[in-house]
Amino acid sequence: MTSERMRSARELWGGHFATDAAPLMERINASVGFDKRLWAEDVRGSIAHARMLAARGILPPADRDAILAGLEAIAREIEEGRFVFDPKLEDVHLNIEARLTERIGEAGRRLHTARSRNDQVATDMRLWAKAACARADELLRRLQRVLIDRAEEHAADVMPGFTHLQAAQPVTLGHHLLAYVEMLGRDRSRFADALARMDECPLGAAALAGTSFPIDREATARELGFARPMANSIDAVSDRDFLLDYLSAAAIASVHLSRLAEELVLWSTPQFGFVKLPEAFTSGSSIMPQKRNPDAAELVRGKSGRVIGHLVALLTVLKGLPLAYSKDMQEDKEGVFDTADTLELCLAATAAMLEGARFDTARMRAAAGIGHTTATDLADWLVRVKGVPFREAHGIAARAVRRAEERGCGLEDLPDSELLALDARLDPGVREVLGVDRSVASRTSFGGTAPVRVREAIEAARRRFLEEVPEAGA
Repeated sequence: MTSERMRSARELWGGHFATDAAPLMERINASVGFDKRLWAEDVRGSIAHARMLAARGILPPADRDAILAGLEAIAREIEEGRFVFDPKLEDVHLNIEARLTERIGEAGRRLHTARSRNDQVATDMRLWAKAACARADELLRRLQRVLIDRAEEHAADVMPGFTHLQAAQPVTLGHHLLAYVEMLGRDRSRFADALARMDECPLGAAALAGTSFPIDREATARELGFARPMANSIDAVSDRDFLLDYLSAAAIASVHLSRLAEELVLWSTPQFGFVKLPEAFTSGSSIMPQKRNPDAAELVRGKSGRVIGHLVALLTVLKGLPLAYSKDMQEDKEGVFDTADTLELCLAATAAMLEGARFDTARMRAAAGIGHTTATDLADWLVRVKGVPFREAHGIAARAVRRAEERGCGLEDLPDSELLALDARLDPGVREVLGVDRSVASRTSFGGTAPVRVREAIEAARRRFLEEVPEAGA
């Protein structure tokens, strides 16, 4: 570090301190090891600030030009890996400012006029979080596309639907996959809501009270792509609820991914045998040659806990803080950065797994009838055709299930005589609803599992989430 950069670090405090920081203080205080990933946002915010200062007559045009050229050169240094971040300068903001002063001299010292690191870091984090929301939305959209494509492929393939992880009623695989499309759609709406709320610019709030300089906060907000400046300077520097919004959306999305991953893990076992995951996303065993472990799915499932933990951690950090800024807020970054890295990796891995997954539709169809899954269809038929009150019909169907269990057969395999013995209204017409294919086809209510409804839902999902509906015959 040059003597100029050392001088910049000491002069930050204006000579108020007579001794240097203890080495332990330097270690606990420094954040540049992780906040250096905000460098692009920091440069962008500084450029907007310098232009505004010059436009308001606070900064000479010559200094503005030198600052802009210096910041652009620093950006190139960082992009090319030539910039050395120094932990003695604490954070990304001071590292860039010190390097700017080193490059252009006195003009670099003028950049911090009418701002504080408090509004600077809040601005940088909002810019970063906005981009993270946009990335999450695009990756969620890609995963929806994969799910919709696979749902279309399996719109009529029957599988067991579960409640309590017990076979409940037959559904189609396409219908099951579309359930996740809906979940991910709500995840996208949460990121969109978070993005809308965080679309306000803190720059110009300074330390907490605003500034006496005649700045133009509307101009910097516009240049940085924000909808408006934040209305209260204390709120602008002291709250991180925009990161809580991001973390909340990420945590809920991670839970959805975890549930999907759990099903892939279960379904890929020999006991289920519903799916074979691509070899590229599985691993073997060091001792058991037959194993194909669904490690990628298990990691997606496991990493959800990590994301949830980051949300809880930041909530805990913020819960007792008085206004305005406190150094505790430095703890917002590592968890948020790791959340983005984790979520984006899991979204990409899940999409790739599903693209290469091979579903054993014959195995699924065979399993769909196990457990007397058409019992509700029998009860519904009694209500619909024979006018039996549902609770009575439910009891008749339950007795039919018990009889089938005693005989070790499916409901559809009970002889006519057995059905009539259970209830005189169970005539041979009931067989029209007892097969799994007939059961699925009958579920024609809006949002139901009938293949005709599933295909309609696929088309609607393409419109709602992908804005692409294949032309007829395409």
